[in-house]
Amino acid sequence: MTDFMELVRARRSVRSYQDRAVEREKLDELAQALRLAPSASNQQPWRMILVDEPKLKDEVARATFGGAINFNKFTVGAPVLAVFVIEPPRLLNQIGASLQGREYPLIDIGIGAAQLCLRAAELGLGTCMLGWFDESKIKKLLGIPSGRRIGLVVTIGYPANGGNAGEKARKSLDEVRSYNAY
Repeated sequence: MTDFMELVRARRSVRSYQDRAVEREKLDELAQALRLAPSASNQQPWRMILVDEPKLKDEVARATFGGAINFNKFTVGAPVLAVFVIEPPRLLNQIGASLQGREYPLIDIGIGAAQLCLRAAELGLGTCMLGWFDESKIKKLLGIPSGRRIGLVVTIGYPANGGNAGEKARKSLDEVRSYNAY
């Protein structure tokens, strides 16, 4: 098993991919990492659509940029897109979330996506999480019901040029951590 902190240090947001399909067995491993992720009240408020059919994938990718928004154009080069659909929680959980003013399904999807991305890195794959996309266009392309929302899109593929080399630019530990008070 890979050392966890080595894996955390190695994982990057990859924006350049090899022209190489990702094996379904590896995609199933990523789905398993999501499936095993913790969630509030074990709701598991997600359904992940793995888009690997090239023409459909390109159409979904083009829904992540357009007009003045060009920073996601790299998505067309990713062989797979994972679309995280938010599934509605049980009524009791909806009430609790409303009382707390929290969006637990978004938190849960973030946890699940992080696990997926770490497992991908362990398998030699690169990923990049996207929060900018044309939700209505992607919902139409993938037949997502009108009562559902897309929480996140993640690119998946084999990184070009090594993908995970070099040091990450990060704040110091003192800038992100304190004890017992802000």
